Amino acid sequence: MIFYICFNLKQTQMNLHEYQGKELLSKFGVNIQRGIVIENLSEVEEAGKKIAEMSDSNIFVVKAQIHAGGRGKGGGVKVAKNMDELISVCKKILGMQLITPQTGKEGKKVNKVLIAEDVYYPGKNEPDEFYMSVLLNRSNGQNMIMYSTEGGMDIEKVAEETPDLIFYENIDPMLGLQSFQARKIAFNLGLSGNAFKEMTKFVQSLYTAYIGIDASLFEINPVLKTSNDNIIAVDSKVTLDNNALFRHKDFEALRDLSEENPTEVEAKEVGLNYVDLDGNVGCMVNGAGLAMATMDLIKQAGGDPANFLDVGGTADASRVETAFRLILKDPNVKAILVNIFGGIVRCDRVAQGIVDAYLNMGDAIKVPIIVRLQGTNAKIAKDIIDNSGLNVLSAIEFQEAADKVQEALV
Repeated sequence: MIFYICFNLKQTQMNLHEYQGKELLSKFGVNIQRGIVIENLSEVEEAGKKIAEMSDSNIFVVKAQIHAGGRGKGGGVKVAKNMDELISVCKKILGMQLITPQTGKEGKKVNKVLIAEDVYYPGKNEPDEFYMSVLLNRSNGQNMIMYSTEGGMDIEKVAEETPDLIFYENIDPMLGLQSFQARKIAFNLGLSGNAFKEMTKFVQSLYTAYIGIDASLFEINPVLKTSNDNIIAVDSKVTLDNNALFRHKDFEALRDLSEENPTEVEAKEVGLNYVDLDGNVGCMVNGAGLAMATMDLIKQAGGDPANFLDVGGTADASRVETAFRLILKDPNVKAILVNIFGGIVRCDRVAQGIVDAYLNMGDAIKVPIIVRLQGTNAKIAKDIIDNSGLNVLSAIEFQEAADKVQEALV
């Protein structure tokens, strides 16, 4: 079940960059920290001049644009106090391999940076930071606004150390966000006067945006009360629901393939459902339900699944070969388990496809392959595998397949 939830979330969401999320929020009336995104150093000076003109300030914030949090901790967010500093900071960040707590040790290359205005300017009041997110409360099936006075911090740390500082507001899907709920949020954040009014507007606009673009997650950290009591989104994490993209044809252009796993992108292009995992046994299965059971099988055998790969109902030689090549791109794969239920497609046809694909790939396959075929013509399929003379082990029963996976990993 845990594996299923992980795959389901990964396969049905589309992450946006900070600047893209802010652009969408702004269209729904959410106040944002304004900025200009650049991809080349030649654009820095012109962008800086535009930001200085619109903000009436020569202080800039440079933010690396990658699909990962904790950018500031890795050196991906810097303040520049003049144009020379801005150029220098952009040179350092643009093109760097940014390592954050969410990227892993390999990090991510920064291909874009956002040059943003300074919003922490002095005024009659002290600026204050808050945390706010909109997401689905899975316990009751309702959307929920989660918010805290502890903005600018890791919300996970706040939840662990001071859970009483996190508030939750569930929203009835039949009624939507009510005005009294927006006021309640502003009150719990300790606001008054104009800041109170601005926060209620901010919350209402934020939720309208969430529903309007069919998002699955909004996370604004921090939401800033400026020194003149304006409320703005300084950062944004926006995740879209892939299942709703048919209603928003223009959103597909927002997808940044350079931020996604290249093997997963390649699989999608050829019509295969593939999710990369950190394991040592490659999986090729037909049907998501059987895939979940197969990964349980691998765990029981002492291994870890290296991927989720659903080949669907047409497991011919070409499709099987493509699947094998995708799986073998992972150097950690020590064995491949093929688990096919021959309902729509006959097992003997799948077996022949596996043999043909193996022969066509030659020396590219250097790991043992365990094939479990169950269903129509399963025994014939087993004979085809056993008589092929290849490094392919056949099985009919689930436990038999598990035992052979275990042997392959020793």
